[in-house]
Amino acid sequence: MGFITWIIFGLLAGALAKVIMPGKQGGGWLITIILGIVGAFIGGLIGVYVLHWGDVDSFWNFRSWFLAIGGALLVLWLYGMATRK
Repeated sequence: MGFITWIIFGLLAGALAKVIMPGKQGGGWLITIILGIVGAFIGGLIGVYVLHWGDVDSFWNFRSWFLAIGGALLVLWLYGMATRK
């Protein structure tokens, strides 16, 4: 269930990351949502291997939301820096 939860969190986290960090990242909402999914995976990995909190495993867990949205913001910021002119 963890893999599917990461994807669901990623969809929502990508949309929330775009609202939190608007700007000219390029690609629109579709790229932002894809980056959100990647960010949720990265947030889950950070939670497991760095913070030892566990992964994104429960939809109603605050830590899971924090990891997914934080990972999405990180990936969105990195993508914005990489595509900046």
